[in-house]
Amino acid sequence: MTTPTTPATPATREGAAGSSALNKVPEVTLWFWIIKILCTTVGESFADYINTTLGFGLTNTMLLFTAVFAVVLTIQFRTRRYSPFPYWLTVVVVSVTGTLYTDMLTDQRHVPLWLSTTVFSGLLVLVFGVWWLRERTLSIHSITTFPREAFYWLTVLVTFALGTATGDWTLELTNWTPATSVLLPVGLIAAVTGLWKFGANPVLSFWLAYILTRPLGANIGDWLASPKTATSPGEPVGLGLGTFATSLIFLSAILATVIYLAISRSDVAETYELTHGLPVTTNPRKERIGLGGFGTLAVATIALLVWAHHQPHVTCDPTGRSETLPACPKAAMTAGQTAAAVTKYEKLVQTAIAQDKAGSAAASHATVQKMRDDWDADATSLQAVNTTTWTLLDNQMDEVLKAYAIDHGNIKSAPAAEQEKQLGVLRGDFTGHHF
Repeated sequence: MTTPTTPATPATREGAAGSSALNKVPEVTLWFWIIKILCTTVGESFADYINTTLGFGLTNTMLLFTAVFAVVLTIQFRTRRYSPFPYWLTVVVVSVTGTLYTDMLTDQRHVPLWLSTTVFSGLLVLVFGVWWLRERTLSIHSITTFPREAFYWLTVLVTFALGTATGDWTLELTNWTPATSVLLPVGLIAAVTGLWKFGANPVLSFWLAYILTRPLGANIGDWLASPKTATSPGEPVGLGLGTFATSLIFLSAILATVIYLAISRSDVAETYELTHGLPVTTNPRKERIGLGGFGTLAVATIALLVWAHHQPHVTCDPTGRSETLPACPKAAMTAGQTAAAVTKYEKLVQTAIAQDKAGSAAASHATVQKMRDDWDADATSLQAVNTTTWTLLDNQMDEVLKAYAIDHGNIKSAPAAEQEKQLGVLRGDFTGHHF
């Protein structure tokens, strides 16, 4: 998907001879869209990794990446022409930064997602409006001056924030899993591409697809990184790779792609005049039909979201053994039931320790897996007895599961000695803390 430009004028031809006419962004090829989606996935997973997994905190993470964004953007501004490494580094950083801005509004300022979506949509329209009034083009093929490049990166930042808000709002409205949610932006991007092929306005088509890649990449990231089993209603579930592994995979893919582009130069447009000096023929009638198609697509999407929002949402599993849903709240266990449950877990811990000592790693893993399943099934009933004790035990249970690489995205289990250590702590907690 590419965008048109205005016919070359004497002024633009004169500028093409100078350094200002060197285009600062890549050609819109298949590689452009592949790496853009990779970057959006990293924006979701890496922000979560720094903020949550490393415990850096949302505010600190946002401030950190705002500073990093300022640095890499300065480097990008100082380049004379498009260069894959600084350009895509800026996209990666802005993807994380835009995500964090929306997360800050949602999680710390408690701004509703519908309001964030509305505000960022209005801001995007404002940026486009000022950009058009000043430059008379929104085409990325004409990013040949500092003002145009500044407008371009401001637009990219807003689209990432808007895409994050829109994607999260969609999940909130529909209660879809990340895997299911991937289908909506994929379908919309396919429809936009079809309308562009038909003859819809290329600039509008490009920016719509650009915005839609953000929720697509975010949903892919959530699907890969989210745990296989939810522990609370509304928590996303996925493949359980974890945010670190997901970020590492996609950053590696981005690096490999950028290296290829740097060597092949298959996405380099040297100058505005050489590549886009001739006018692009458009069909006003097809553009009007395409605009109507976009409107119809918007109405259909809204109707789908409204319909999905009003469907019955199953948010918990009464059996407590679902692989994707948390257990439904249960009545508190009686004293006898609680004592029996504690005894059961103490025996499971002791069995796992004995199996580890005997060198039966697979058997020990299976025992801990069963303990995890039973613990999840009993969670609400035990929590209702004593929330403080349950929380303490649940935190240590997580440490055991991490040691066994269960549900935490760990690639490799910890050594047997570490597993025994964490199991020993859990056994002591069961003995020393009573419900």
